[in-house]
Amino acid sequence: MGRPVVLSNNQLFVGLDESGLVHDFYYPYVGLENLTTARSSQHKIGVWVDGQFSWTDDGSWEINVDFEDDALISHITLHSTALSISLLLQDFIDPDCNALIRHITLSNDSADERDIRLFMHQVFEISRSGRADTAMYVPDDHYVLDYKGRHCLLIAGKFASGKDFDQYAVGNYGIEGKSGTFKDAEDGELSENAVEHGGVDSVIRFQERLTGGQTTVIDYWVIATSNQSDAQKLHISFKKQDMAERLAQARRHWQSWLGDADVDVSTDNRRTLQHSLLVVKAHCDKRGSVLASGDSSIFNYGRDYYCYCWPRDAAYALWPLIRLGHFEEAKKFFGFARDTAHKDGYLMHKYQPDRAIGSTWHPLVHGRHSELAIQEDETASVVFMIGEYFQASQDRALIDDMYHSFIVPAANFMTNFIDEPTGLPHASYDLWEEKFLTSTYSVSVTIAGLQAAAKLAKLVEAPEDADRWKRAADGIRENLDKLYHADGYFVKGFLLQDNGELAYDNTLDISSLYGPYMYAGLPLDDERLVNTAKHVEERLLNATPSGGVLRYEHDNYFLTKRQYLGNPWVVCTLWLAQYYASTQQTQKAQNLLQWSLDRQLPSGILSEQFDPETAAPLGVTPLVWSHAEMINTILDLSSKQELGN
Repeated sequence: MGRPVVLSNNQLFVGLDESGLVHDFYYPYVGLENLTTARSSQHKIGVWVDGQFSWTDDGSWEINVDFEDDALISHITLHSTALSISLLLQDFIDPDCNALIRHITLSNDSADERDIRLFMHQVFEISRSGRADTAMYVPDDHYVLDYKGRHCLLIAGKFASGKDFDQYAVGNYGIEGKSGTFKDAEDGELSENAVEHGGVDSVIRFQERLTGGQTTVIDYWVIATSNQSDAQKLHISFKKQDMAERLAQARRHWQSWLGDADVDVSTDNRRTLQHSLLVVKAHCDKRGSVLASGDSSIFNYGRDYYCYCWPRDAAYALWPLIRLGHFEEAKKFFGFARDTAHKDGYLMHKYQPDRAIGSTWHPLVHGRHSELAIQEDETASVVFMIGEYFQASQDRALIDDMYHSFIVPAANFMTNFIDEPTGLPHASYDLWEEKFLTSTYSVSVTIAGLQAAAKLAKLVEAPEDADRWKRAADGIRENLDKLYHADGYFVKGFLLQDNGELAYDNTLDISSLYGPYMYAGLPLDDERLVNTAKHVEERLLNATPSGGVLRYEHDNYFLTKRQYLGNPWVVCTLWLAQYYASTQQTQKAQNLLQWSLDRQLPSGILSEQFDPETAAPLGVTPLVWSHAEMINTILDLSSKQELGN
């Protein structure tokens, strides 16, 4: 299950699943800590009507999960034919405080007056182990508090008329043979058990009699703070407010943010562009991290989450924001990169949102040699993106701040990280995090990083730095032929052996086209680019019934149908589209853009990759990088005034 809707205020991040239920709840960082668990369904919604009960995720409800065109506000409709009940959920994270607010319109679709009861269930796992949490009912201000240490979650709500929820229950969840106190709701009444500890959950009830065709509005909230007092103050203010106005304020907040980047694109693609911008923005933490994905469901079939900041992924995510004049997110990330960089100038594999080093599967030895567990392209990508940022913003102050603290050590590292026998960068792990080698892609990005550093050195009047880094970039470019196969394409890469020989990996990889095309400074009619593109068309494009572009031949990541060479990826497909757009093959580019548009969820969310036969989403959903490339491709085609033709 993916996350067709993500909500965020750049500190609190919530992911809603295909049933419209809260399934990820990250606080106090975007991507850290997840106060729920991917291992089971979360935060159920139940409805009781005149003796009949149904959970909205029991398979009997018609559900559409979407979000608004121009705001990080959900638009979820749920309808039960059996109960003649409809719900409209407009969910948002308050821009001014850490609160998830669900604005719920409940409709009695029958002609009869009926007793209707809405149950809101929540189960948090603050302690991670499913133990040692406490949930309790607090009578003085009528709310449920779920807490552990410095994490306090206050749960409450009211009708738009001001009437409070009328019942509650607190119990154990997933321990000692107990399914959870949510079961208590199924008879329409709650036990009002007031406290429990260990693995805990809770339910609150809203009851109203509605005449035939009548609707009522309920506001439900979860406030996240570090202490009960702060949460309680917010709760008291919410009880006094018209929450529809807070919803309107949130809508205006996001419309204003999007309005700062108004761009002339076709009406058909405006919604996609805006949704992708909002998805990227949602994954940006206010302290600088840019999360790869907040979808925790991958933990059910993998060893780890994507809830890390990869410097390369972050740079790609921020590129379209920079192009559209959104600079604050990039500035914060550059500070994040500077503060996390190794003293020798390079960036590590990935980082947690709190700036701690992330998990890795890259060893510090290769063969008998000590090696860095890095991907050099990540360091190069960030330096390159600082150059793109300055070109768009003309923010000299940022360059002055970053020059000696980050740009100089990073560029010097890249200059020195070159093997004398080849004249090319020393081996590191490739962008797909799998192969240790001198890859065409990393070589190309290193050229771009050094060129950007040289231009910035001129800006700050450091001619010796500029000359040294430019000569290093030119020297690497002159040796690109070592990565060009006799059959006419750039290979994945090679590994320099102890005896001086080069052990080649001749795999055809889409990054071996995109890297030289985007970063190496080659003319677009360079025969090496043209020939590599032909090989990509013949071997990676439309290599499965689902179409699209593979990462590389014999890609086994999430591949379950071994008769194919891999699964198609959005990023790879849009990379080829961008190459086509640059080489005036506009219709080909438009076709690949359309392929990607056709694979959006109804909410506009894009997955990482797709089943080669059914085109079902695979991997995390959303993948921020997919959305970044969607924006870039729309902008590229729009700039050529060919979009939609």
